[in-house]
Amino acid sequence: MATLAELDIALPPIIVHRASMRVIDGLHRLRAAQLRGRHTIAVTFYDGTEADAFVLAVESNVRHGLPLSLPDRKRAAARIVATHPQWSDRKIASVTGIAPGTVAEVRRRAQAGGAGEDLPRIGRDGRVRPVDIAEGRRRAGQLISENPDLSLRQIARAAGISPETARDVRNRLSRGEEPLLPARPRGARPRPREEILRVVPHSGYGETVRHDTAAVPAFTEGLSAVNRLKADPALRLNETGRQLLRLLSVHMLPPDEWEGIIDTVPPYWSGTVAHLARECAHIWEEVAARVEKNLAQGNDSPVPAATAVPAAAPVLPVDSPAIPRV
Repeated sequence: MATLAELDIALPPIIVHRASMRVIDGLHRLRAAQLRGRHTIAVTFYDGTEADAFVLAVESNVRHGLPLSLPDRKRAAARIVATHPQWSDRKIASVTGIAPGTVAEVRRRAQAGGAGEDLPRIGRDGRVRPVDIAEGRRRAGQLISENPDLSLRQIARAAGISPETARDVRNRLSRGEEPLLPARPRGARPRPREEILRVVPHSGYGETVRHDTAAVPAFTEGLSAVNRLKADPALRLNETGRQLLRLLSVHMLPPDEWEGIIDTVPPYWSGTVAHLARECAHIWEEVAARVEKNLAQGNDSPVPAATAVPAAAPVLPVDSPAIPRV
């Protein structure tokens, strides 16, 4: 703390939960400002719930604060499991800095015999996946048998699976097969996604079609770039930045999923969808051009502008009785 107080540079704003006025991130910066005799400090207000504020506090601490002990991280994971039971083990692990298996053990102790153990969960990428994919396939098979006219999206929503899984179940049933995938021999490992995309059986003639394998590394590099953007507080700690991250994440789908989306478009909507896709592409081209223009005009600082204290940042008195609560 003394080191922070001695620094003669502008520090990032502290993050304060607006509803409770609790400091989410930056308590040491607040104390340092007090030691330096400052009467105000720049803040970024967070407008989420108490539960989400706790998640942000833990995540901020794990990323750049004083490291929490393992028991503290387990207790944080238990609290997040209780407030966000729909989150996957990997998503909670990425917040608390412990292994997904440890989160799974914490969840088992917290939810032993309780409800919600088999509900679909939201992963780190924001997509919903069932805990037991076999049960989702069984449910989809039953829905298709009872009502063959249901769309893939309706089946997927009702069964808690992806539209592509629903498509696979429908195809298997049409061939007279069971909706569940055959059990993999013990010790056998699944093929990498890249290998599966490289050679795909052609549905009509028993031949194979080779996909452009350049799409695979391009997707991987794009997804990696988006994940790096998600780790930047300058984007994830404000609504506009989060909106940008959501828009970029929506487009980061592997090539096989794009093919599934294309195949799902009804023929009578093909023209409309194609027109909208081109319009979206045009909008993104405009965004790219304006971002590059800003860079060319000299806004090329290696440190994101939002990490510096903005001139118009909200300020609060450092001796306010509301602020020091944690």
